[in-house]
Amino acid sequence: MSGFDAIAVGRRVLAQEAEALAAQANGLGAPFVQAVDVLFAAKGRIICTGMGKSGHVARKMAATFASTGSPALFVHPAEASHGDLGMVTEGDAIVALSKSGEARELADILAYAKRFAIPLIAITARPESALGQAADVILELADAAEATAEVNAPTTSTTLQIALGDALAVALLERRGFRPSDFHVFHPGGKLGAMLRTVGSLMHGADELPLVDQGRPMRDALLVMTEKRWGIVGVTGADGRLVGAITDGDLRRHIDGLLDHTAGEVMTPGPKKTVPPEMLASEALALMSDPAPAVTVLFVVDDGRPVGILHVHDILRAGVM
Repeated sequence: MSGFDAIAVGRRVLAQEAEALAAQANGLGAPFVQAVDVLFAAKGRIICTGMGKSGHVARKMAATFASTGSPALFVHPAEASHGDLGMVTEGDAIVALSKSGEARELADILAYAKRFAIPLIAITARPESALGQAADVILELADAAEATAEVNAPTTSTTLQIALGDALAVALLERRGFRPSDFHVFHPGGKLGAMLRTVGSLMHGADELPLVDQGRPMRDALLVMTEKRWGIVGVTGADGRLVGAITDGDLRRHIDGLLDHTAGEVMTPGPKKTVPPEMLASEALALMSDPAPAVTVLFVVDDGRPVGILHVHDILRAGVM
């Protein structure tokens, strides 16, 4: 096509949608706070619904809520009229999406929400619409033209819907105090799941710990080091807390008369690097890689007492990079 410039079109669309997003952000106010309050107070699930492109956004919105600690479900408005309204129960909250607010398929859900006093949040460009009038809270879409001005296909409006859904989900996430360790519960697989594995889920337990009391002779420490094959022995005090570690370097430094010493006399106090079971494995890997000093093995401690041991290969095999 003569004169067609795909780059120019792409830039125009992205700039137009970015401008609309900025307007949406600047327009957030009390209704957004009310919407977050409604969703936070829901004892049941967040029911997301919409028709057509708004329905696709609602399905994505439900998935985002669910993965960030807010139980959610997508209900197709047409199917709702044929029995799926039974999925909506007391204690739920509904988020309904429609740019025009006049999607006929939403009528039964709106009536159901009113009948059973189920809180309804509307995301629409027309507060005066049927959806807007039925809603307890209205999140009005910014006044912005679709990127396909002549065709008027949903583009800018669905971008705004997605962004509002993300804003609600993140606001709920932070209000709930949702942590990376909680996030991993819902994302156990793939690269994201690997990055959210904890030290406690990868460590070797007490039966594999190379430990000796600080008063034990070095002969015993060497036997433990050989048996456990970690290349290190942890040294504990009378209270069971880790007070030091013996490595190959410590053995070389005390080679003369080594067997005449106790573990406490040979150990390096510390050790300098230990980790708690709840630490992310990715953070433990960064600690191992820190050149002050770099290590390949970490003792896992809880209140100063060793509960496990972690090798860098355990982290790498889990896909943490």
